[in-house]
Amino acid sequence: MRRDARSPLPESLWLIIEPMLPPVPPKPKGGRPSVSAHAALTGILFVLRTGIPWEMLPAEMGCGSGVTCWRRLRDWQADGVWNRLHRELLRQLHDADRIDWSRACMDSSSIAAKKGGVATGPNPTDRGRPGTKRHLITDRRGIPLAFLLTGANVHGSMPFDDLLEAVPHVAGKRGRPRRRPDKLHADKAYDHRRCRRACLRRRIKPRIAWRGVETSQKLGHHRCVIERSFAWFNKFRQHTIRYERRLDIHHAFTSLACSLICMRALAGRF
Repeated sequence: MRRDARSPLPESLWLIIEPMLPPVPPKPKGGRPSVSAHAALTGILFVLRTGIPWEMLPAEMGCGSGVTCWRRLRDWQADGVWNRLHRELLRQLHDADRIDWSRACMDSSSIAAKKGGVATGPNPTDRGRPGTKRHLITDRRGIPLAFLLTGANVHGSMPFDDLLEAVPHVAGKRGRPRRRPDKLHADKAYDHRRCRRACLRRRIKPRIAWRGVETSQKLGHHRCVIERSFAWFNKFRQHTIRYERRLDIHHAFTSLACSLICMRALAGRF
């Protein structure tokens, strides 16, 4: 398969992820040769970016069938490849001093889940139709540090503690690995005593808008950073509407999108 500038799989990303991929199991009974990991990952990225159904993956791309790419996405998710990739890119960003831990931002965004499935629920902002909510925490520049997926009917503040805990220990520089931001910005949906206590237990200064006292807009450009991050997610057409019923597949796509955003930051593209 040709590897040129138009390929969905950048060579820089392939060099990072290749050592993380498990070997393709041999076929002792012979048969058709297995699709290479590079070809399968190219097909996965193409589906992520375009949002096309798996069965419509163009044969001329040389990525094998959509079923093959789907299985590799599933198997690599079960093997923890996507989480390791995200952590490695965070490590490289931290080593390059491109993660700004002085402030972090937290928010959630809902998308329609056309086929339902795990971690879906009636969306109160979409006439009760099934939806999934993506809970995200970013650094000051909008680099995704961690995410959680719930039903759209789950209040944004409910997984607050779990989302903070999901931020990994990021090594890469001298001293102890970094995990906690100095401050956390969030809108008034997170104005709960348990949220503020969760921050204080971790020595994070909460900067959460007070209900009835100040508006979310008062947080200014610190809040618009995470809105921009959600816009980056929506550039991957697979994330505008959830068609995958299986949570592990949707989780894998979300983790892969986080990694691609980190790759952009590592290349200095924002």
